[in-house]
Amino acid sequence: MTLIKYDQGLPNVANRSFSNFLDRFFNESFVNANKEMESFNPQVDVAEGKKEFELSVAVPGMKKSDFNIDMSDGKITISGERKFENEKDGKNYHSVETKYGAFSRTFYLPDNILEDKVEASYQDGILKVIIPKDEKKELKKTIQIK
Repeated sequence: MTLIKYDQGLPNVANRSFSNFLDRFFNESFVNANKEMESFNPQVDVAEGKKEFELSVAVPGMKKSDFNIDMSDGKITISGERKFENEKDGKNYHSVETKYGAFSRTFYLPDNILEDKVEASYQDGILKVIIPKDEKKELKKTIQIK
């Protein structure tokens, strides 16, 4: 059984026919699908270990070549584009729930990292960026009270 959102905006009974309902359902589904495809923003998990920071970006269906990772001015930016490939194989899509489009995520980095040792890998739809800490630099300082 499918739940359907009730719309109070219907002005009269004529607009409540089953045919009109189906027309609205499919038309609105494709309009919303196009909006969703334009606003792809992958989920990112940020973790900190004793020796490194780890960013895990959930981007299934992409290739390694689809990503750009840039570091500058104390920030790391992960960007890319997930394209909808509508192959001409006789399929008619009635609903597209997967999100597509260009994305860019930027994260501020602490001062105690080793910028030249940052590594990235992509496996099973997860892009992992490992940012090692510089153990010589301490961010924690104790202030003596006078």
